[in-house]
Amino acid sequence: MSTDWLIKNAELVNEGRRRHADLRVRLGRIDAIGDGLSARPGEQVIDATGLWLLPGMIDDQVHFREPGLTHKADIAHESRACAAGGITSFMEMPNTKPPALDRASLEAKYARAAETSATNYAFYLGASNDNLEAIRALDPKAAPGIKVFMGASTGNMLVDDPATLDAIFREAPTPIITHCEDTPMIDALHAKARERYGENIPAREHPLIRSREACIKSTRLAISLARKHGTRLHVLHISTADELALFQPGPLKGKQITAETCVHFLHFSDADYEQLGFLIKCNPAIKTAADREAITRAVAEGRIDVLATDHAPHLLEEKALAYDKAPSGLPLVQFALQAALQRVSEGKLTLERVVEAVSHAPATLFNVHERGFLREGYAADLVLVDPRKPHTVRREEVLSKCGWSPFEGHTFDHSIAATFVNGRRVWDGLRVDESVRGERLAFDR
Repeated sequence: MSTDWLIKNAELVNEGRRRHADLRVRLGRIDAIGDGLSARPGEQVIDATGLWLLPGMIDDQVHFREPGLTHKADIAHESRACAAGGITSFMEMPNTKPPALDRASLEAKYARAAETSATNYAFYLGASNDNLEAIRALDPKAAPGIKVFMGASTGNMLVDDPATLDAIFREAPTPIITHCEDTPMIDALHAKARERYGENIPAREHPLIRSREACIKSTRLAISLARKHGTRLHVLHISTADELALFQPGPLKGKQITAETCVHFLHFSDADYEQLGFLIKCNPAIKTAADREAITRAVAEGRIDVLATDHAPHLLEEKALAYDKAPSGLPLVQFALQAALQRVSEGKLTLERVVEAVSHAPATLFNVHERGFLREGYAADLVLVDPRKPHTVRREEVLSKCGWSPFEGHTFDHSIAATFVNGRRVWDGLRVDESVRGERLAFDR
């Protein structure tokens, strides 16, 4: 299959600029960017007049459920959903079964992805109360970072021993990324809700149980530990306006502590629980419209550095259970970039800022080797977006294994016209090329 392309007449969006230009792909790399490039023998030519050409999205926060939970998701299905959504690389979380708490389990996931992933991939090492030696021994080039669940109920991956937590922040050889919610506060509020509602806790109570106070208390703890030890810290899925003052606005360069939010926190609010119920139950919880607007402004000003998904599929029958049994998490990757671009249509984010948050920033933050930018010599991970072709989400087009999307019935203003991974067109606007396989992400450390 060809990895040599000439994309003509596109509007390139890269490093804060827009320009109309041509881009040549040769042997999986960006060979040239310029005006009036002429086709060479063997190249396939795409007339991209009217289309945006962006670096592929790098989603640094996904749960693909493999191994151990493949009845609801797996690397093969979810990476194809990524491709259809313009995501060319993903970084997957360690809370699988078994969890990725040592180098052997980490490498087993890499081996599986090499066989089945349609996009590029990397996997985090997880932290627990008893794997400090594995953390100390981690090769910094083997994983994007170390995931610490500070208050997430994920079995033995909840790090709640103060001495261990302090040691992890002191000795981590890679960036630490954190899920910040305070479990004791959540448990107390959950008990009160059960006293009031019994087993029939309504979905609207979820953001009150997984409260803003629980988020900010845990986030403050993570930041205090990072400052104490000089740790490179990245705080995931900010969901409240209250946490924003803890982070600095402006460019990513030079920041020791960075923040991330997710597309569903820019799209939904607590008003949507009435219609969608547990379909939008996630941790941390979707909160108010005021939180949504404050978070969107924080993305615009660079106070929040990265925009990701926290893609976490569950089956519809699981989501139909009562509150205590209905799992938290949403399938998001296939329509995440479109959801982000919708904020551009609304005038709340610029196109350049979206590209920075979904592509440049994760590449820079995690030292990803030669990806995340439209630069000559870099890997040709590309997405063509049609800004003039609206797209209404239908259940039958969902590629995630769970088979549904919280965006069903919503019309986005943009469509994903094509996605290229290492120069190979994996998505042509209609279907995934099943022959394409991604590569293991490399880290310049």
